[in-house]
Amino acid sequence: MPRSRAQAGNCRVSIAGQNCPTRYPGPVQNPANERKRIVVTGIGVIAACGIGRDAFREAIRAGRSGIRPITSFDAGTCAARCAGEVRDWRGADFFPPHKLKRFDRYVQFAVASAMLALDDAALPWSRERPQARIGVSFGTGLGGISHAEQEHGRFLKKGMRGVNPALALQVFGGSAHSNIAIEFGFRGPCATQSNSCASGVIAVGEAMRYLRDGWADVMIAGGAEAPLCPLTFSAFDFIKTMSRWQGEPAALACRPFDARRDGFVMGEGGCSLVLETLEHAERRGADIYAELTGYAMNNDAFHMTSPLPSGESVIACMEAALRDAGTSPAEVGYINAHASSTQLNDANEAMCIRAVFGDTPPPVSGTKPYTAHPLGASGAMETAICCLALRDQWLPPTLHYETPDPACDLDIIPNIGRDAKIRVALNNAFGFGGANSTLVLRSMR
Repeated sequence: MPRSRAQAGNCRVSIAGQNCPTRYPGPVQNPANERKRIVVTGIGVIAACGIGRDAFREAIRAGRSGIRPITSFDAGTCAARCAGEVRDWRGADFFPPHKLKRFDRYVQFAVASAMLALDDAALPWSRERPQARIGVSFGTGLGGISHAEQEHGRFLKKGMRGVNPALALQVFGGSAHSNIAIEFGFRGPCATQSNSCASGVIAVGEAMRYLRDGWADVMIAGGAEAPLCPLTFSAFDFIKTMSRWQGEPAALACRPFDARRDGFVMGEGGCSLVLETLEHAERRGADIYAELTGYAMNNDAFHMTSPLPSGESVIACMEAALRDAGTSPAEVGYINAHASSTQLNDANEAMCIRAVFGDTPPPVSGTKPYTAHPLGASGAMETAICCLALRDQWLPPTLHYETPDPACDLDIIPNIGRDAKIRVALNNAFGFGGANSTLVLRSMR
């Protein structure tokens, strides 16, 4: 992959032709108390099924899964043997050697996906001329865990002299948003959300709130994860949350809503979205994928791994997001479900969807068979899928759906996508510890 336009040379053009302060001025007051509209203008994806928006979209349209037998390490002692690895990742396509030494895989995915999203949005940036009205909101479940494992192995063999001197700066979760801000000169509000598999959606939702409240004009929002390493993978395998499928094709390990599903498939990657106020996007003539209209998050307060059996917190989360969007359930034309491919969670989510949308819910798909489940990055990837669905008016399918489960009685889109005229999409993401999150998006076309 050639280096991006941003990597080839920093853009020195001020946004929308205006002078941008380098010192953060604080939130802009809104005397009329008008609610700002927030739109998505850029998508950058690094996933098991494709790198870059176009490759990612092509894989979704072609029904091409990124799940394969794991090669990152010897998983022979684990019952789970499949993963969503980014096999053709070449960090040197994005970063010079001195940065590759400092950026662990998690940070590489985060910064490179932001670079791709900025290019897609044609958004100017400059390290030499920092912009105080652009911020970063990123999500991760485990941060630099894989690098920590690698360096621990070196520590055991050679002591501290064998450890990368940058280790302390590589392992903490906030290293992704910090390095994005440093790389592109963004001095606005910056934060990391670490809420397990809900992290990506929460990061996007919180970015929307920063923009609505006047803290920034633009936010880079998304998530990244690089958890494919022996100890971490084995830990999830030990608690029996991952699929134990070992047949062919390996992609059948991930079967959301199918009666034969037996666990999630761990993945890796990153996804960044460029969010802007509508006013800012229109002023600079940006292309718009979709409008973000609603967001909510809450907690089951029940169990670290099992959903609340009644589903009342998930139901409340979806209803709150719809209220925030000013949207009725009847207006929703598509749901991208969390659909992790576990028996308990898929059935619980289906029950909650029926509770909110009644006996005739809108079409639903679980898209993790494309990307596997890259934990804190998955919700951001699925938000990107919703943006593409609204732009293209095409609903992605649930791959490998063959045996209906009466406990998942929904309008599940099986195996082949659908052309559809939709105005509103809803995206769910849930995580360990009972984290629930929902976004509502609307077409601008």
